[in-house]
Amino acid sequence: MNTFVEYFKNFQERNWAEGCIHSCPELMECVRQVGFLPLLESGIQGYSAESLMAEECRFTQFEDGTWEWPLWQWKGSVVREGGCVYGKFFAGKAGFISREWWPDFYNWRRYKHPAPEEGTIEDVILATLREHGSMIARELRAACDFTGKNMRSRFDTIVGRLQMGAYIVTEDFVYPVDKHGREYGFGWSQLTTPERLLTREACMCDRTPEESYQRMQEHLSRLLPVATEKQIKRLL
Repeated sequence: MNTFVEYFKNFQERNWAEGCIHSCPELMECVRQVGFLPLLESGIQGYSAESLMAEECRFTQFEDGTWEWPLWQWKGSVVREGGCVYGKFFAGKAGFISREWWPDFYNWRRYKHPAPEEGTIEDVILATLREHGSMIARELRAACDFTGKNMRSRFDTIVGRLQMGAYIVTEDFVYPVDKHGREYGFGWSQLTTPERLLTREACMCDRTPEESYQRMQEHLSRLLPVATEKQIKRLL
């Protein structure tokens, strides 16, 4: 049995404080093995990349106010090189989906979230992103004229819904650079469509949406035997 699948299936007997991921390649392998991996707390004990981090890889804040968080720093590399898709897919929270499982997820979510009607603000945002191919979130926000008071939160809510529908994904993360040429901060999401990132063919599968859902549900039930049906349904 795969290392991380075994880890999840036996997590009640484990000491989660120890963690099992010590490097970016291990995180990539974990995503490949488990298929679906929320970045942070998911509502299911231990089921997140954050929970799997070894002690030395967890968030650390220093006395001078600076911080170190390997998981946050690795997620860009995982998206670029790890053979997965990243976005706010799990009840509005961010996480990874392997390319193997993406077609079923895409199939199910597009069924549950029909394409935005022409002329709606969702349609305008999506059309703008498709026209440019790839845009930093703040640039997309400005291009769609979300520049007034409280408009950022409204924009983020709409883009979040489009990610839940598998219409928008994160291609990479872009960081500001200080006068010494060093990146800093939490970075900005660089957004694109899954069809541009993977090709449309790579998003397709030959199952019905219901068959895709059943396949994902059975996979997660085997992976997380202590999770309730309601918890798995919420993820999917």
